[in-house]
Amino acid sequence: MEILKPAIAGTLESSDAQVTVEPGDGKIELSLESSVMNQYGRQIKATVLETLDRLGVKSARVTMIDKGALDCTIKARVECAVFRSCDKSESGIPWGGEVR
Repeated sequence: MEILKPAIAGTLESSDAQVTVEPGDGKIELSLESSVMNQYGRQIKATVLETLDRLGVKSARVTMIDKGALDCTIKARVECAVFRSCDKSESGIPWGGEVR
């Protein structure tokens, strides 16, 4: 998927994460801020990058502010932001396609 425009998903509430995606410069640039960075920073980064890879995103600037979200929430927020940036959310989520 190609990131066409900036998009945001999520909130800054406890146990959630806010993910912003923007068009990139040919690579994935990830900026991560987390209240649990020392304990789970590597796992959070791996989850974000794995989700982007699964969606076929090759170029994006991703900013994530994590407030202790679980992996399933992180995946959902990344997917939602990517779908919004590609206008997929307007034409329907591709259930059974990119979402697995």
